Amino acid sequence: MNTPLQPGSLAGKTALVTGSSRGSGADTVKYVAAAGANVVINYRAKAPRAEKLVAEIEAAGGHALAVGADLTDADSVAALMDAVRERFGTLDILVLNASGGMESGMGDDYALRLNRDAQVTVLTHGVELMGEGGRVVFVTSHQAHFIDTVPTMPEYEAVAKSKRAGEDALRALIPSLEEKGIGFTVVSGDMIEGTITATLLERAAPGAIDARKEAAGKLYNVSEFAAEVAQAAVDPVPADHTRLVGDVSYFTDYSGE
Repeated sequence: MNTPLQPGSLAGKTALVTGSSRGSGADTVKYVAAAGANVVINYRAKAPRAEKLVAEIEAAGGHALAVGADLTDADSVAALMDAVRERFGTLDILVLNASGGMESGMGDDYALRLNRDAQVTVLTHGVELMGEGGRVVFVTSHQAHFIDTVPTMPEYEAVAKSKRAGEDALRALIPSLEEKGIGFTVVSGDMIEGTITATLLERAAPGAIDARKEAAGKLYNVSEFAAEVAQAAVDPVPADHTRLVGDVSYFTDYSGE
């Protein structure tokens, strides 16, 4: 994997990426680890994948820690941050990558609990370990970021609305982040090929991903999107910044027709 970041540029820094045992979260971890950061891999139920990623990073000379946590449970989040503090002391980069809502058997309110409430809980606990110069990155989709003005596929609408609610709730905390000198960046991309969300959406609406790909001209794959997320964690930008990945003309030019 070719890192988008300068090797050694994150030496001495610590990065936590939620939902990072697989998909774009795992590739984001690999990118920041290749740049020299200590990395914390968070997972809900995929411990073997997370431990395999730890082994891969440590074999390359890096430092990694895998911590399981249910992000919808405040005590579990607190335990996650305690593990970060115990191993690395502080936190410099927090990537809020975990999301969901299309899984079966998780309850009708799961999308909101994970995509809004849990994001706020993780940020609130995470900033206790962060200081001036830290960076928070919230990962979302164009379908969610623009949901107030552009409708999305019915099968994804509840998830999109919950992720937009999460983004809004996090943005409301920007003034308190600015007081601590912590930057906040939103990274929004189209549907990402190879992610669990895309897989579940395709099951619910066969042909949806191919249709979106044809309309967009290109969909980023997991590695390509992760490179954008990793770059967003280090680029010098205003305290409140949105990084729109790929062509967004469909969303910005939407007229309802």
